[in-house]
Amino acid sequence: MQPKVVIKEPKLANYQQAILNSPARFTITEACTKSGKTFSHIWWLFKEAHLGKLGDNYWWVAPVYGQAEIAFNRMKNKLIGNPLYKINLSKLTITTPRGTIISFKSAENSDNLYGDDVRSAVFDEFTRARETSWFALRTTLTATRGKCKLIGNAKGKKNWGYLLGAKARAGEAEYEYFRITADDAVSAGILEQGEIEQAKRDLPEAVFLELYYAIPSDDGTNPFGYGHIRACLIENYSTQPSICYGVDLAKSVDYSVLLGLDRHGQVSDFDRWQGSWELTKNKLNHKLWLPTAIDSTGVGDPIVEELQQSKGEKLIEAYKFSSASKQQLMEGLAVAIQQQLVKFPDGVLRDELDSFEFIHTRTGVRYSAPEGSHDDTVVALALAYHKYKQVYQKSSSPLPIGFGSIRN
Repeated sequence: MQPKVVIKEPKLANYQQAILNSPARFTITEACTKSGKTFSHIWWLFKEAHLGKLGDNYWWVAPVYGQAEIAFNRMKNKLIGNPLYKINLSKLTITTPRGTIISFKSAENSDNLYGDDVRSAVFDEFTRARETSWFALRTTLTATRGKCKLIGNAKGKKNWGYLLGAKARAGEAEYEYFRITADDAVSAGILEQGEIEQAKRDLPEAVFLELYYAIPSDDGTNPFGYGHIRACLIENYSTQPSICYGVDLAKSVDYSVLLGLDRHGQVSDFDRWQGSWELTKNKLNHKLWLPTAIDSTGVGDPIVEELQQSKGEKLIEAYKFSSASKQQLMEGLAVAIQQQLVKFPDGVLRDELDSFEFIHTRTGVRYSAPEGSHDDTVVALALAYHKYKQVYQKSSSPLPIGFGSIRN
């Protein structure tokens, strides 16, 4: 018979409770430094280990051995003198009275993370670890359908962890995203306002924003400019009628996106979906009675032809992408964003704009989302703005339209 263990739950801030109580299988948390993320997740893993059965594995994974050892010592120090727990200092393991094993591991060599079946895991400082370590850790959770909580500071926008967080923000199944700022930690009484103000004076702005406000730094390859993107944000979608649309059609695992702009260039209609071509055709047939530009490259071509036949080529423009035409389209959108000629609410569109990048190649400039990410909403916005310019060029009261070189 297993001994009865009574665990006293610590007092946690509201944001800590929200993360730990999330029903999502995977939580992604980008957080202010010293906001209590490590403490709360040590507690969560400890509690999880007391729900398992003899031989079950529970892992704490950190980028390097020293960081894993810090977390191990924090848990160990709470258990010193308790004979019900077996502590192995050399292996950094704690065996609970239920016979479950909590292991503290380094992600330095991802090959060492393969093999075991893990019931629950925490990936600490995940944005500072290699993506291959996440791949390895993820496989250990497959057979058990185990949970994992990833925690860390923001670390640039080309970081694999940031891109994983963007997927969570976009509604990826079984994922939930959390962001903890210095203001949250001050409100919870974990940090002092004076310390935040001193850190702001001591640190470079980009470093301060990453470490205290979980705002990733500009990686230098975004064609729009992160500050310009932020300046285009509005609280909600416009309630004014749309005057034109841009549509990007899904290819394989991508999303189809329909996006409308009102006469002020604000996003007034937005729909993003995955589904059959029949569903896509039905959605577009019901919506598209205004000037529209649609990406007709590849698999979308038959749908565009059908729409042109039913609604007319003057209403529906088939926009075929080549390296040159996509560059022209994206440079037009970059100018619009830099001059705040388009406006949109925060969310998946902002995330995709943030992660979008340009790369100089031998044949020119290539514009796309990083590998593994989506750019469907960016393409839809660019197509909508392309159409928007045409509509207002024919209007008697045109809005200012900006043209010029893209910001490097």
